[in-house]
Amino acid sequence: MTWRPLPGPAAGEPRPVGESLGRIARHLGAPPPAALSLLFDGWEQLVGAAVARHTRPVSLARRVLVVAVDQPAWAAQLKWLEADLLRRFDEALGPGVVSALSVRVRPR
Repeated sequence: MTWRPLPGPAAGEPRPVGESLGRIARHLGAPPPAALSLLFDGWEQLVGAAVARHTRPVSLARRVLVVAVDQPAWAAQLKWLEADLLRRFDEALGPGVVSALSVRVRPR
């Protein structure tokens, strides 16, 4: 595989870092930076206050969201809520940004 610059303005022209990172992320198949920000910064609004008190998003890779929970009972609860949470994520972040949850018990 040979390196080639992404199409767009000439390499010497300055552009905002956010724009460049967004282009690179799209090229690599990553979700838009705004969706990631909403997912991690807006966690409580996405999942609700009761769930957010016991959970936190850890990472998102290959459309699988890793969520840490503080007790095993919350791991079971999230698996039960998974379909509803995925629907909420689709509505808020865009279709397919998160396609599955992987839940880990990690006390705070």
